[in-house]
Amino acid sequence: MENVIQANGIAKYYGAVTALEGINFHIGAGEIVGFAGDNGAGKSTLMRIVAGDVTHSNGELLISGLFQNNYSPKTARGLGIEMVYQDLALCDNLEIYENIFLGREHKKLNILGLGVLNRTSMLEEAECVLNTLGLSIPSLTEPVSALSGGQRQLVAIARAMANSPHLVILDEPTAALSVAAGRPLLELIRHLPETGTSVMLVSHRLSDLLETTDRLYILRRGSIACELTTSETTEEEILHAMAGVGETDFGRPRLDGPTAFA
Repeated sequence: MENVIQANGIAKYYGAVTALEGINFHIGAGEIVGFAGDNGAGKSTLMRIVAGDVTHSNGELLISGLFQNNYSPKTARGLGIEMVYQDLALCDNLEIYENIFLGREHKKLNILGLGVLNRTSMLEEAECVLNTLGLSIPSLTEPVSALSGGQRQLVAIARAMANSPHLVILDEPTAALSVAAGRPLLELIRHLPETGTSVMLVSHRLSDLLETTDRLYILRRGSIACELTTSETTEEEILHAMAGVGETDFGRPRLDGPTAFA
């Protein structure tokens, strides 16, 4: 399986503080890979490195097998990596289709030769993106402020998917949702590999990770404690790995790392 992304010995230092050290992981094409860990384990720092928001201090980051230097959010997006942040970064006063193309608006020339928004083109493509994802939203011209929390999450993911990414990073997508409200979102996440997109899923909800992912990386104190095959693990084993209580009952050693923060 070709790796969409591979990290070798990634580390991040903030002066004397070690946020991450010795991070090795990979995500293959069509995989949904989860990342779990307590608050302060380093998940957020790792996500932001993959998204290009934070520059790693040491180690190698390879995207589709190519080593990346001077990596930035613009570079990440150009290589097909999108991130949906926990705060969603949607504009409540804009309509749904406008949010989907926020920062990537379609334009056309008017009769005066001036560039104006091509709203028809954006509406048509937004509808196509939603159909591809199997989403149904009654009106794309509704303001985002009229949507529920779950619907907002779906719009944020649709915005990421409008760029046809190879990898989408999801930061705690169900954190603010009830179990019932999160159900359509989990169904959408499971569907993403069918569109050719791999998923890096970070969540505190272990049940969501067990339900959607192929593999799991457990972070503890800035390092990878272990890698688990989701179909062969349990919530209890994940909790043991997160807590790092010596040798676990499952035969996987604790791999302590330096003190870190999220």
